[in-house]
Parts: sequence; structure tokens; C-alpha cells
Amino acid sequence: MAREALRLPEFRFYLGFRGMMTFGLQMQAVVIGYHLYAITKDPLSLGLIGLAEALPAITSALYAGHVADRSEKRRLLLTVASAMALLSLCIAWAHHAAEAGTLGPVSYQWAVYGFIFLGGIARGFYSPAGSSLQALLVPRAIYTEASAYSSMVWQAATVLGPTLGGFVYAWSGAIASQGVVFGCMALGIASLTQVAPRQPSTLALQAESVAESIRQGWRFVRGQRVLLGAISLDMLSVFFGGAVALLPIYAKDILHVGPEGLGMLRAADAVGSVATMFVITRTGAFKRPWQTLLWVVAGFGCTIIGFGLSTNFYLSLAWLVALGCFDAVSVVIRSTLIQSLTPDHMRGRVASISSIFIASSNEIGSFESGLTARWMGTVPATLFGGAMTLLVVSGFSFLKTKPQEDRAASSDACTYDEAAEAQAQEHQPPAAPGPA
Repeated sequence: MAREALRLPEFRFYLGFRGMMTFGLQMQAVVIGYHLYAITKDPLSLGLIGLAEALPAITSALYAGHVADRSEKRRLLLTVASAMALLSLCIAWAHHAAEAGTLGPVSYQWAVYGFIFLGGIARGFYSPAGSSLQALLVPRAIYTEASAYSSMVWQAATVLGPTLGGFVYAWSGAIASQGVVFGCMALGIASLTQVAPRQPSTLALQAESVAESIRQGWRFVRGQRVLLGAISLDMLSVFFGGAVALLPIYAKDILHVGPEGLGMLRAADAVGSVATMFVITRTGAFKRPWQTLLWVVAGFGCTIIGFGLSTNFYLSLAWLVALGCFDAVSVVIRSTLIQSLTPDHMRGRVASISSIFIASSNEIGSFESGLTARWMGTVPATLFGGAMTLLVVSGFSFLKTKPQEDRAASSDACTYDEAAEAQAQEHQPPAAPGPA
């Protein structure tokens, strides 16, 4: 596949922003997770990290989608990213206060949860704004390529971020690690300033209430069976298969590899994802996206079971690399469907609905993993999650999709074909009446 997307300067700056923000956030996740577990020795404390971020992200997402569709995209994204960077400094202050004795262990724990909660609100706006802006930076004909490159940059950052986070934490402690997090976010914000402003669509500015705007987004997603099925399947599989949330326990108590090993474990699935994304940028989209999605999610569940049974560090790394390979295919299919089937004036709302499903799977899934680990034990909880993922795939295998929806994610439809265009137009609001 030609590298058309990478020839666009603004898209490259956007990739720089996305990569540095993700790098910082992934590094921060390793530092907070290991530090909290070292203090509390409680698996539930790891689950509460996900819950503290997911609840505000889900609560604010629908309104955020409405705002993203009606706002200048770059300015909104800059505002949200700046808030995230500021909160990283607040977390660094909490680490310092805990080390100085100003905050006790319990106060420190809840201070960190509080800052994560505020970050969850920002995240609710981050995904709709970013997805809307990305779609405006490239032509429709190369959406699949752009989605693959965007996902590849995200995954590359999740390789380097956790790895560096583990080593910096081991060498210099939590405060220095948070300083690096802030620096990465600042570089990302600087890159985003090189992108020109993108004004909202005139259709998105039509007079309507917030509630009606949100309902339009839900009606559109419900009408796209393959899109709704893809994000639902991803939500349930990752919800039950959230072994990543338990990695601090595996690193400390099962594999005995410390924070450096934790960073490598957190990065391993992203290594597989980056390699797979690189292949996808060369081969194009998938001819039968729904069937492919079912197979890769089933593979995802099997690798979770394999990881749960492993007691060897290198074998565990291999299982997580394989998990990343399967997850990469799922991410590209879902991203391409969202970009291909969504009209411009609804991108923020559709992205916000997708972010609700993602937050439900990732962060609330982390809470579920921490809770089941406390009840069952770490390894049984991981095996349970993998088995439930396979059960979910079995249930979704009976979903029938429309041929034109399948074509929307295939290599023959990267130009946003007439069937997808007509289907999207069915869900657009009626034109505003002209003057009498």
C-alpha cells in the first residue's frame, strides 16, 4: 500500500501528538499501578484505578461528542490535552507529598484516585475530539491506511511508554517518572499546534437540543449492525479478558521480575500490535471484516488463557505478544468501520459512543479483574476472563450483518462507496427550513 497518509504534513503532526500523549499516559499507568500495589498489597486497588477513570469518562462522553461536533476540533483537543498534562503534575505532587510524609498512605491513595477521576473527565472529551480531527486530516480514500498508521503509532507508544516507565521508576522513583510524563505531553501539545484549525460541519450547527443531538448519535449507531456488533464484541471481550490490569501482581508475586519486568510485560502486547499494524498498512483492509473479527477475538481469548497458565517470564512475554497481534486486527477493523460509515457532522457523537464501550471494557474491565482476583486468586481470575471471552465470541457468531456494511471496511470500499454513503445519509437530520 502506498504511504499516502504519511505524505500529509498535518497528519504527521497529529501522529506526533497522538504518540507523545499516549507515551506519557502509558508510562503514567505503569508508575501509578506499581506504586499503589506496592503500598496497598491489594489487587482491588488496581481495579479502582480503572474505575476512577472510567466512571467520569463514560458519564461525560455523550455530552463530549455533542461538543466535539459543534466545536473547532484542534482548539478543543489542545484544551483537553493541556488539562491532562496539568493533572500529571498534580499526581507528581501527590507522590512528593507521600514521600515527605505530608500525605499518609490512605490519603495518598485517594488523592491519586481523585486526580485520575479528573483525568477521566478530560478523557471523555479526548477521544471524540481526536477521532473527529483525524478524519478531517486525510481523504476518505485512505481512511484504512490512516487508521492503521494511527493505531501503529499508538501501539508503538504503548511499547516504549511502559518500558521506560518501569526503568525510570526503578532508577529514579515515582516523582521523576511523572516529570518525564509531563515532558512527553508537552511535546505532544507542541506538535498539535502545527495543525490548522478545523471548523465544525454546518449540519452539526443546526439548532437542536443537547438531548436530541445525543439521541441522533445513538440512532445512527443502532442502525449500523456491523459497527454496533464490532464495538460491543470488543467491549465484552476486553471486559472479561482484562489480564493487563493484573500485570503488577504477575510481575511482583508470580514471575518475580520487579518494575523493570512489569514495564516489559506492559509493552509486550504492543510489540505484537505494532508488527501486525505494519503488515496491515501494506496489505490493506479485510475482505470479510466481521468474520475476521470473530476469529481474532477468539484468538485473543486463547492467549489470555495461555498467559494465565504460564509461570515463565519469557513465555508470558510471548503470550502477550500474540495477544497484541490479535488485538491489532480488531482495532483496525473497528476504527475503519467508524471512519467509513460515519458522516462528518456526526463523528464526535459516534466516537463518544465508541469511547463509552472502550472505557467500559478497559477501565471497568480492570475493576472486574481486580475484584475477581481478590475473590478467586490472580491466576483463576485470568483463566475465567479468557474463558468468558471465548463464550462471548460464540454468542456473537450468530449476528448477521448487511453486505454493504461488510464492504465498507473492505479494500474495495476505502473510497467510502455509494452503499455506505447512502446508508449514512439515511441517518442525517432533515435540512433546516429556509426563510419563508
